[in-house]
Amino acid sequence: MQIINWCKISVKSLIGVIFMEIKTVAKWDEELWQDANTIYKEAFGEKGAKPVKIIKNMLAKGIAELHVGYSDAKPIVMALTGKLTHEKVMLIDYLAVLEKERNHGIGKQFVTLMSQKAMSEGYEMLIIEAESETTPDNLRRMAFWQTCGFYLTSYIHTYIWVPETYQAMYLPLTNKETKKHGEELFVYVNTFHRMSFSDIKK
Repeated sequence: MQIINWCKISVKSLIGVIFMEIKTVAKWDEELWQDANTIYKEAFGEKGAKPVKIIKNMLAKGIAELHVGYSDAKPIVMALTGKLTHEKVMLIDYLAVLEKERNHGIGKQFVTLMSQKAMSEGYEMLIIEAESETTPDNLRRMAFWQTCGFYLTSYIHTYIWVPETYQAMYLPLTNKETKKHGEELFVYVNTFHRMSFSDIKK
């Protein structure tokens, strides 16, 4: 499976300059997934991780990309993004930095790079959904996304299949910036989820 090395950069982190290579795939690649999965399981394995068969389904449908960032040939950051190309919206479904590499600015730099990539591909907005319960962890995550330039919407969304409630956050990628409302953003999020979970091969 083709792997696109879309970026080789030096990242100015809080501990100095980190040289990072970022690889992405739009189809399932077992080797890249194993690198991503180390970080994915560490961050989301206890809560909120999508089953692998769902991620495979997303990639098979062409509605997602898997990204892994490497430093010294070791995976240190991963992201799974969703693509609504007709609506020109990209969703960051998952983003995680290896625990021992956190709090150095790597995640923020990675988000900046992904937003630049999204703009170059014609997307006009990035969306993420964040758990709305006011716990220290949730507030910390929201604060992280706000430092990346995302706006928090006030609408609280409830799903029927999970107990947690969510709020949408968005980052405009064009100059025609208009205020977005959470209900509007969750139309995109729900569309992506329906596409992700439909027609799954058993």
